[in-house]
Amino acid sequence: MRDRPGLIHDTVAAIRPLDASAVAAAVARQDNLTKPRGSLGVLEDVSIQLAGLAGQCPPPLPEPAAVAVFAADHGVHAQGVTPWPQEVTAQMVANFLSGGAVINAIARQVGAEVVVVDVGVDAELDAVPGLLPRKIRRGTRDMTVEAAMTRAETVAAIEVGIDLARDLVVAGNRCLLSGDMGIANTTASAALIAVFTGASVAQVTGRGTGIDDAMLAHKVEVIEAALHRHRPTAADPVGALAAVGGLEHAALVGFLLGAAALRTPVILDGVIAAAAAVVATALAPESTAAMIAGHRSSEPGATHALAHLGLRPLVDLDLRLGEGSGAALSLGLVQSAARILREVATFDSAGVTDKITHSGGA
Repeated sequence: MRDRPGLIHDTVAAIRPLDASAVAAAVARQDNLTKPRGSLGVLEDVSIQLAGLAGQCPPPLPEPAAVAVFAADHGVHAQGVTPWPQEVTAQMVANFLSGGAVINAIARQVGAEVVVVDVGVDAELDAVPGLLPRKIRRGTRDMTVEAAMTRAETVAAIEVGIDLARDLVVAGNRCLLSGDMGIANTTASAALIAVFTGASVAQVTGRGTGIDDAMLAHKVEVIEAALHRHRPTAADPVGALAAVGGLEHAALVGFLLGAAALRTPVILDGVIAAAAAVVATALAPESTAAMIAGHRSSEPGATHALAHLGLRPLVDLDLRLGEGSGAALSLGLVQSAARILREVATFDSAGVTDKITHSGGA
């Protein structure tokens, strides 16, 4: 691991809130477009956010876009929190790289690039096009026995995410999408969300890949045991992430911070991204300026995390896949929001009366 003092600090220091003047201009422009005021609901909010993030109205189109799928394994898998074997992580990475996964199909539909990052898969992966080898270690440790990561490993994984956000933006991408892969990663997600939102473990723990009632109860007990052992606190975000998080969570934290520092919108996928986002906002509260919630995962922790973040999901389809699938499905909505603000005529330019003033109007 490289010693890179100051990278996280400098990234956090570069994060700023939405530009107030651009926000005001976007609100005024939305009110003057040829439609009833407020008729596009959340799309109007997204367009205003994009303008405030870019510091200009109308904002640039959030395209092209790239999905970063961070892959890693979890030592807590040994506690029997999922019926899926750990080998599936590496197998799904191969599936992503061959173009056969759900995220590949959706990404082709919406025109987004898919980049797969090995930040902690417990296998040696062959070097193939599309795979970025950034392995910090082969999976985390079992959080019920010891901290999942050392602090140095956690910092290194965060830096992986910052670097990738920078690289993708330098390459010309104007919208970033979060993706993830890691068997047992909903266990670590629930632990993080409980720590950073204050919700109980039972409230934020879901069925992940589809476990039964008995395994769900066991999963809750495993998470509670890990939290009791380590006593993580939101006051030390990196320490909490190291204790009960995952390598892909840490990389996603860096990815979100990097996007915010570069004033680039980042669409969150499901519960893994939401867990990373609550950590990122503990490090940099203004980083939510760059975040757009792509969808509401059916995992209960996602709802608690999004409420904590103050983010409203664009779609709610009972998805719980991960991979970046929900973020990719929402990309067109985000792009449409920007395009509407840029391209729809105003009442003045179109010569359309903006209100019905005569009696009897509908």
